[in-house]
Amino acid sequence: MIIFGSLQVIDLSFAPPTKKCIYKESKVMLKKKKKLYSRYILLELYCPPLGLETLKIDDFQLHASSMRHYGLGPHRGRLNIQGGLYEDDLYDGGWCAGRNDPLQWFEVDARRLMKFTGVVTQGRSSLWSRNEVTTTDNLDFRHHSYKEMRQLMKVVNEMCPNITRIYNIGKSYNGQKLYAIEISDNPGEHELGEPEFRYTAGSHGNEVLGRELLLLLMQFMCQEYLSRNTRIRRLVDETRIHLLPSVNPDGYEKACEAGSELSGWSLGRWSQDGLDIHHNFPDLNSVLWEAEARKWVPRKFHNHHVPVPDWYRSTNATVAVETRALVSWMEKIPFVLGGNLQGGELVVTFPFDRTRSVTALREATPTADDHVFRWLAFSYASTHRLMTHASRRVCHTDDFAKEDGTINGASWHTAAGSMNDFSYLHTNCFELSMFVGCDKFPHETELPEEWENNRESLLVFMEQVHRGIKGVIRDVQGKGIANAIIAVDGISHDIRTASDGDYWRLLNPGEYRVTVRAEGFSVSSKVCSVGYDIGASRCDFVLGRSNLSRIKEIMQKFNKQPISMRQRLRQRHLLDT
Repeated sequence: MIIFGSLQVIDLSFAPPTKKCIYKESKVMLKKKKKLYSRYILLELYCPPLGLETLKIDDFQLHASSMRHYGLGPHRGRLNIQGGLYEDDLYDGGWCAGRNDPLQWFEVDARRLMKFTGVVTQGRSSLWSRNEVTTTDNLDFRHHSYKEMRQLMKVVNEMCPNITRIYNIGKSYNGQKLYAIEISDNPGEHELGEPEFRYTAGSHGNEVLGRELLLLLMQFMCQEYLSRNTRIRRLVDETRIHLLPSVNPDGYEKACEAGSELSGWSLGRWSQDGLDIHHNFPDLNSVLWEAEARKWVPRKFHNHHVPVPDWYRSTNATVAVETRALVSWMEKIPFVLGGNLQGGELVVTFPFDRTRSVTALREATPTADDHVFRWLAFSYASTHRLMTHASRRVCHTDDFAKEDGTINGASWHTAAGSMNDFSYLHTNCFELSMFVGCDKFPHETELPEEWENNRESLLVFMEQVHRGIKGVIRDVQGKGIANAIIAVDGISHDIRTASDGDYWRLLNPGEYRVTVRAEGFSVSSKVCSVGYDIGASRCDFVLGRSNLSRIKEIMQKFNKQPISMRQRLRQRHLLDT
C-alpha cells in the first residue's frame, strides 16, 4: 500500500489468481491529481462483494489505521471496518463498499500519523503470531439459517433419541419458535438430585459465534456419547443440560442477510421491536438495595428470590416477547448454573452488572457469592485457548488477559436489568456471560478454530454445576419439602429447594454451617464440607413439624381457631369479676 496525503494506491499483487477480478485505470482520478500522481496507476477493482477472507493478509502488508476514534479496536469490523461510533457515518475512518455497491474499495485517512492497528479480515487470528489450528472433530462447520438450525437439531435428535429432546420456550416477535435441545439420560424429566444446566446464545442476533458453538456442542456431545466417551457420558448421565442457541432469531436473520463480511457491529443486535434482550429484564438490584437501605433484609424482605414487579408483567410494559419467554423458562426449571454466549470480546463477566452507585459508570459491585463467581468465570477463561494468553492481541483497548480473562460486569460498564443479575436475584441460578471471540460474525472458515478455542471451556464450565453441596430436604415421613430456604453462614444470599425438595448450592472448597428453614417446620443446622474434587458433597436434612404448626393442625381439625394468651387472660379476668 502506497500512501500520499489523503489518497492511497492499494497494491493487490498478493491477490490469488483464482479471483476473477478486472482492473482498469481510473481516468477520473488521474485527471484530478494529474501533476502529483502522473507516474502512479490508480486502479479500481471490479469484483463481486466476496470480501477479503481468502487473502489471508498478514500484519506487515498493512501500514495505516483507518480509525478516527481511538478505543474501538481493529476487531470491530471486517471488510467494512467499523471505525466510528455510528454505523451510518460512512466517512468516519476507513470503510469499504456497502451491500449494494458494485465496487469493492478501501479508503484510508492518512492526513495525520496513526498507530497501526491493521484491518481485520476473515482468516485473522487473535494471536500476534498466526498459528493454524485444525480440528479432528467431524462436525458441521458452517453458518446455519433458522431452517437449517432446526433441521440440524432434528438430525442430532434422531442420532441420539435416548438422550435428547427438542422443545421450544416461546416465540420471537416475528413468530419464530425459540428452540432448545435437552441433553440428559432421561430427557423430559427432572430427576431427583440431578442439577439443571443451561447455555443460551444469540440474545444479540448479530453475535453469531455463540449460536454456532452451541450447535457444534450438541453434535459433539451426541457423537462422543455414542463413542462411549467416559467424560461425556458422566456429564450427560449426571446433569440435565439445556442448549438454547438462538434467543433472537429475528435479529440473526438481519445480520445473516448482510453476511459475515458486511453485517456490521450492530445490525441485528436488537429484537425486532428494538429492544436489547439481554438487558431487558426487571431491575431487581434497585429493589434489593432499597430494602437493604431500609434494613428490611432479612426479616421483612428476603435476600433471594426477589419478586418481579407487577408493572413488568403487565401487557403494556416495554418487554420483548423473547425476554418474557426467557423469564418463564427460568422460573419453570430449577436451573443451578448457566452461561450466555456473546461476542465482540474475549472475557467472562460475572454479576453484578449494575453499579450500586447511581452516578458511577464503572465500579466493582460484587455479589455475596463473589468468590464463587470468580472461580466460575476463571474456570471458563483459563481453559480457553486465548482468553488468558499473554501474547494475544486485545480486541479493543481493554487487555482482559491481565485480569485472568475475567471481570465483574459493573467494573466494565454498568447496565441495569441484565440476565445475569436477574437470574441471581430471582432464581437459584448463577449466570455468567462468556464473550467468546473478538469477531461477532466470523467467516465459516474460522469456525473450526473457534470451536477448538472454546470446546474445552464449554465442557469445563458445565462440570462446575457439580461443585458445592447438594441434598434433599424431607419431613419425618420422607416426603420432600418444596420451597425450603437454604442459608449458609457468612453468605447473605439464600437459595430454595425445588418441588421435590432437592437443592444444589454452589460453593468453593471449605466447611460451611448450613441452616434450613421451611414454613411449619423446625429449623435445622449442620456443618457441610466441600472438597476440591468435582462432585457436590451430599448434605441432607430431615425437618420435624414445629409446635405452632401442630397446634394449628389440631385446631383446624376440630374447626376451631387458636386463642392467643392475651385473649385467655382477658376471659379469665372477666370470670373473676
